[in-house]
Amino acid sequence: MLHIENDDFIKLTEFIKARYGLNLADRKVLVESRLSNYVLDCGFDSFAEYLNLVYGDSTQREVANMINRLTTNHTYFMRESTHFSHMMETFLPIAEKQIKDRMLCIWSAGCSFGNEPYNIAMCLDDYFGMKRYQWDLKILATDISFNALKSASNGVYSEASLENIPQKWREKYFCRADFGDYRVVDDIRNNVVFKYHNLMEDISFKHAFHLIYCRNVMIYFNEETKSRLCKKLYAATEPGGYLYIGHAESAPADMMYLKESTAIYRKEGDLR
Repeated sequence: MLHIENDDFIKLTEFIKARYGLNLADRKVLVESRLSNYVLDCGFDSFAEYLNLVYGDSTQREVANMINRLTTNHTYFMRESTHFSHMMETFLPIAEKQIKDRMLCIWSAGCSFGNEPYNIAMCLDDYFGMKRYQWDLKILATDISFNALKSASNGVYSEASLENIPQKWREKYFCRADFGDYRVVDDIRNNVVFKYHNLMEDISFKHAFHLIYCRNVMIYFNEETKSRLCKKLYAATEPGGYLYIGHAESAPADMMYLKESTAIYRKEGDLR
């Protein structure tokens, strides 16, 4: 395994933090383990040579390749299931009562391989039933990994990743794919739009959101970066809307949302 010199590591982590908000300053072994073979496969003898390519690539394709390898993208269905329970038992009844134009906007920020936004779509289908066709149910799913987004759009998952899915949902929302895998049915896949988005950039989507899932994204962010992000998420949330963060994450000290319970936050007001 190649080893990265301290000066190169410091420069790289500062570059990644400035561009993507990820704090990898104490993750040197992780960086080496995830990039070492790739650097060698690219024909370089050292990290220094490879990083010259990264910094000098005006197309930013190599930066994207590097981020694809450094981001964890560990996810599965029904992860932190209390959020899905809150969504169906608390959020959706409020939304159904208060949103007059029946356009419901949900954002899965840091969607990884797509388990989360598809899970959201399943919850919406299960809750609304035939009434779902009276609603405009918009689910935006974004990530900084092009590889993850490509995989997510295919909607194919191993049987093991479905372990926590209720049996009736397996039968309704999945069909058999090749090699023993399962594919999310088109009726659910068509409810999700996948896009690239870097959370360090401005949030300028057409509509504000009634619910934002931003879970296990801020785990590598420092306090300042978390504060900036949560302020941007707050501005992108409708009054009365909710934000879910990961249970292993902490909100910034200047969090603008009201804390409703562990990892569940709400913007003051009524949904509209």
